[in-house]
Amino acid sequence: MSEISFFSEWIFKSFQIVSELLFSIEFDLGWMQLFLVCEGSDLNFDGTVVALPGELKEGRREGGRRFLFEFWTVAGAMSMGRLVLLLVLVGCLGVGICCRDMRPRRILLDSDIDTDDFFALLYLLKLNRSEFDLKAITINANAWTNAGHSVNQVYDILYMMDRDDIPVGIGGEGGISSNGTIDPNVGGYLPLIEQGHRKYSPLRQPTAQQVMIDAISSGPITVFVIGAHTNFAIFLMSNPHLKKNIEHIYVMGGGVRSKNPTGCCPMNASSSCKPRQCGDRGNLFTDYTSNPYAEFNIFGDPFAAYQVFHSGIPVTLVPLDATNTIPINEAFFKAFEHRQDTYEAQYCFQSLKMARDTWFDNQFYTSYFMWDSFTSGVAVSIMRNKHDHHGENEFAEMEHMNITVVTSNKPYGISDGSNPFFDGRATPKFNVQKGGVHSGHVQMGLQDPFCIVKNGKGKCEDGYTKEESGPDSVHVLVAQKAKPNQDPDSPLDREFFESFLGVLNAPHHTARFNFATEFPYYRQVVYKPDFRKHKLGKPIVFDMDMSAGDFLALFYLLKVPVERIDLKAILVSGTGWANAATIDIIYDILHMMGRDDIPIGLGNLFALEQQNPSFTAVGDCKYIKAIPHGAGGFLDADTLFGLSRCLPRSPRRYTAENSVKFGAPRDTDHPELRQPLALEVWKNISRQVHPKQKITILTNGPLTNLANIILSDKDASMMIQNVYIVGGYINDNHKQKGNLFTVPSNKYAEFNMFLDPLAAKTVMESELNITLIPLNIQRRVTSFPMILKMLTRMSKTPESMFAHRVLSRLHHLQQKHERYQHMDTFLGEILGAVILANDPFLDPTIQVKLVTVLATGDISKDGQIVINDVHGRPISILKSLNTKAYYHHYATLLGDKTQSAVIGSFEDQRRIWSTPNKTDSRLYKRL
Repeated sequence: MSEISFFSEWIFKSFQIVSELLFSIEFDLGWMQLFLVCEGSDLNFDGTVVALPGELKEGRREGGRRFLFEFWTVAGAMSMGRLVLLLVLVGCLGVGICCRDMRPRRILLDSDIDTDDFFALLYLLKLNRSEFDLKAITINANAWTNAGHSVNQVYDILYMMDRDDIPVGIGGEGGISSNGTIDPNVGGYLPLIEQGHRKYSPLRQPTAQQVMIDAISSGPITVFVIGAHTNFAIFLMSNPHLKKNIEHIYVMGGGVRSKNPTGCCPMNASSSCKPRQCGDRGNLFTDYTSNPYAEFNIFGDPFAAYQVFHSGIPVTLVPLDATNTIPINEAFFKAFEHRQDTYEAQYCFQSLKMARDTWFDNQFYTSYFMWDSFTSGVAVSIMRNKHDHHGENEFAEMEHMNITVVTSNKPYGISDGSNPFFDGRATPKFNVQKGGVHSGHVQMGLQDPFCIVKNGKGKCEDGYTKEESGPDSVHVLVAQKAKPNQDPDSPLDREFFESFLGVLNAPHHTARFNFATEFPYYRQVVYKPDFRKHKLGKPIVFDMDMSAGDFLALFYLLKVPVERIDLKAILVSGTGWANAATIDIIYDILHMMGRDDIPIGLGNLFALEQQNPSFTAVGDCKYIKAIPHGAGGFLDADTLFGLSRCLPRSPRRYTAENSVKFGAPRDTDHPELRQPLALEVWKNISRQVHPKQKITILTNGPLTNLANIILSDKDASMMIQNVYIVGGYINDNHKQKGNLFTVPSNKYAEFNMFLDPLAAKTVMESELNITLIPLNIQRRVTSFPMILKMLTRMSKTPESMFAHRVLSRLHHLQQKHERYQHMDTFLGEILGAVILANDPFLDPTIQVKLVTVLATGDISKDGQIVINDVHGRPISILKSLNTKAYYHHYATLLGDKTQSAVIGSFEDQRRIWSTPNKTDSRLYKRL
């Protein structure tokens, strides 16, 4: 045999031996692993040798012996040089396989961004990136969070942790057609059963589906779902070809055999104590009287969860069964309090402490659990033990179970108007089976009569992760309970407690700074003007719902000379175009304009009679659902169309701080920072004004706050001089329609009236002196080119330039995307402030009409203003004005150097906070 043919033969034989080896043993760590398998041992990631179970041990032992026998048989016939070459070849193959298996496990996190979600996120970010690499985050915004605030908060945390490389996806503007066809980039704002047809995405923010597709198509990945399943279910239904890349799904949610330990009567309780959700499978503390079986994450979108569990991808579930066994007890809380060695640990502890201090009863230590963070710990521990198919891990006891997700209630096949998949459809949506598990009654709200059982627990099971042995079941690995701490001398009773505190406080992958330490010369400044030498004008209270137009109106009110208008307070409606947390933008604008003295009161979050009478923190969203969740709606309003972070940051912020004085169960650390409520601010202002003065109110949103003032304060009408209401549509010729574009059946309503029609009716029928600035006249002052041209011509101030940026963005979006066609609505909202200031050049004309507001509960008519010459109330209605003078006046006033901004932007603050001994008389002056 020639030298070449002999060399080829032994090379081939070597590859053959190695190939056989690869099919007979797990060849993980090259040569060291090879010899260990002969003794029935294995090698951990950290290099330690561990014993294998008997059956697996014997298989590896036999495979290793066979390999060594064949290897040395071939090697014996070789020269030393060839033997060395063979050793190098086999060694390289082993190391190559080792490198393949040692590559970091890629993770995608789909989260609803609640407090414990941040714990889970930071826990994952702190892990060794050579072992676990968080590649993407998608935000589910149909449960515990809202889109705009959550995405900015995630960006802030990633910036703090120096992980700006991680893409964040949220929402999307695609839709689902009536036959179930899924368009690209479907938004995850609503459960699948409620999705509508939308066609496009926002300008720059990556959508959840884009981020998922990019991350999952790039290679094998593990998905953690720790919120509602909407985003991930849409991905699976739209991209079945990418399922092969998903190695495993870890889910926090559901309750299988769980028994809720909260809401129980103490052992020594009196007979008057009535247990609430005690012993329930689920944890819906807001809904246990109608559904005691569901857990929040699954209940948020049961059909989506069903799709995930039945996807064919391996699922590990960490349900309430396990999380109920790891409550945040007092020992852990105290240990955490004394172990805050990193910024991320401090952040988590302060969040946890606020949750404890504001807890509604004294049972925090037995009611607040490590839900999502515990799931992350269990998941990564299982992923480390990749050879163990029984889910062995450090933190939880596991069991395989057959379960399903209940999406509707028996009897199946009924048609009672509750199930959008079937009702009114010839073909069920998504082609779900008629008479199947999805065809029953779907729970309709918290007080669904179908679900209520008199003198008993509710009977609805929507979202229940139920044990099931039939054909509808799926085999799932389920965490049963948290493992005890292996250290008997530790005060912590759970093993995961040690891991959580250890990981969060570890010095590697730690945060670079918090907000205060990011800037070496950071300091807080409060601007309060001195008006003692001024004769102040009429006292004004501005009631706003924080739409973009409201902020532009606020700039105007702050620019009107204080001798004409004395802005006393701002009331915020949480029933309109923005979520309540957007109140921080108001604080920032007031800070920018040097008016930190103006109080802000937060109003109700529900329209009149929409709160749940037994649990007022929740209620019906019958009217607020008309506001779009994504582009052109909450996502943009909550971020001021992406510009809110350009404003200077006020030291005043919304906080959860609370006080016993105002009905809280306990004082928090800083009760003086508590966010005042609208009625409290109103009462304080009423007492402060001069007895001979009366207050003028301007409303730029739903009339919820004003209606509550009227209903709660019998003397309110005596304190109010005039009310200017921006809203309503006067249907006097049927040639035009209102602006309620999301409720096409209601042709003649305007948003501000529709969002709380009962409040509008209450105010309009009161004895108040009302001037209405309706949609009819607003539409005459909605020319973006005209107002932008005027602002460009006038003098430049920080406020005029910021207003120009906002208006330019609204105009650009309106031109580019059909989802922004209603942007001129916000431009028209400036008009009320200008009319209130009573500039004579506007030449306004007023007409009095007898009107009433429809509020019957019929959404096709609610909020409409009707001319009623018999039963109507006389209301002054603005009919016309000089529009050219209006544009000129607004731009001129914003460009005036008097009462101008004292600090122009966040960039101004950044420069000051980054420079030693920086003094700037313009930026740090007092008015």
